[in-house]
This record gives sequence, C-alpha cells and structure tokens, in this order.
Amino acid sequence: MAKRVQDKKPKRSKSAMAWLEENIAEQKLRYKAIVKEMDELAPTRARWYKEFLEICQTRGTNVTGDMRRKIAKHEVPKKPKRKDRVVY
Repeated sequence: MAKRVQDKKPKRSKSAMAWLEENIAEQKLRYKAIVKEMDELAPTRARWYKEFLEICQTRGTNVTGDMRRKIAKHEVPKKPKRKDRVVY
C-alpha cells in the first residue's frame, strides 16, 4: 500500500493544544448560552406557530403569484410531542 500525505498527521505543539482546548471551552460556553436562550424563547415560539397557523386558516397562503388558498382545519398538522429543534 502506498504512503499518502493525508495519512500522516503532524504532531501539535503544547501551545497549540492549549489554544485548542481554550477555544473549545469557550465554544461550549457560547453553545450553552444559545441553548438556554432558545429554550427560554419556546413559549414565544409556540405563540408564533399558533398565529401562523391561524393566518393560514383565515387569510390563506400564496399558491402562485397572487392566488391564495385557505388551509382547512383538518389539513393543519398537529404539534409533535417532542421539543422543537431549532437550528442556529
């Protein structure tokens, strides 16, 4: 089997490892803060969902151009039992 450049990893220096660990710790703190903020926003987000679905049922949504279609109550999806997955 041939030796390839991508098969060899250069060793990281101690200073590079310390920098990497420091940055990973900072990222984890930022991630926790974002998750906390998203969880606190959950009741507001639920209200947004409800308002959006009401608008779809009363005013309708655009199908093409200026054509609108009202969504019947039986066509509205039910809320899943899991927590919302927010991508950020």
